[in-house]
Amino acid sequence: MSLSKLFLYSFVFFCVLNAHSQHQRLENYKNFDKEVLSFGVQMGFNYTGFNFTPTWDASSAFGFRSIQSQALPGAQVGLLASLKLGTPILRLRLIPTFSFQERVIKYYSAPKQNQTSEVYNEERVNSSNVDFPLLLQIRTLRYGNFTAFALTGMQFSLDLQSMEEKSQSYIDPFIKIRQKDWMAQFGGGVEFFNEFFKLGLEIKYSQGIQNVLIQDMSPVSKPINSLYNNSWIFTVTFEGGK
Repeated sequence: MSLSKLFLYSFVFFCVLNAHSQHQRLENYKNFDKEVLSFGVQMGFNYTGFNFTPTWDASSAFGFRSIQSQALPGAQVGLLASLKLGTPILRLRLIPTFSFQERVIKYYSAPKQNQTSEVYNEERVNSSNVDFPLLLQIRTLRYGNFTAFALTGMQFSLDLQSMEEKSQSYIDPFIKIRQKDWMAQFGGGVEFFNEFFKLGLEIKYSQGIQNVLIQDMSPVSKPINSLYNNSWIFTVTFEGGK
């Protein structure tokens, strides 16, 4: 079972168990929904990869049997500002975030003479991003000290580790991706009200909407037509009023 599926099943099981017990308790932090602005800290991890398409002649022209993208785990931490939009069930959230991401692209070639297995080379693409997701949170009414919510919105990302302007090395070539990216984002989660703060657990999916590949005709980029960032993001949020 993959790490993301294990986390998802554990997350759902935890939420179902706690929803019933929370309803039996006195309501904590009753004034939270009266606050127009709230602030918090968010931390967690991501699982980032690429959606990509190879060129039509990747096999015939470049000798690759297949090209594959592998997603890898990373970490992130951010600050949250949340604005109530007239009603407790609608909030607009801005979460400036610093994230570390890594992906791998693997190039598989047919076995050469005297080799028994296929050969592959890999290119690692690392990013240190400053992300600015702006999300609409649609929340249920409180059920004791428990709520559930859905999220949707957009994210702008700036890669501080980008090698967009770096000169290509044709001795040791590397994949160049654009420094700036826009991503659509959606997800959901649950919140638990404690005496002085609100604890949130959430899962989000981010999908890049622009091709970030810089096609510089290097040996590692020639067989690739497009690259789009994508991430699964799992976070814990601690949030309170102003």
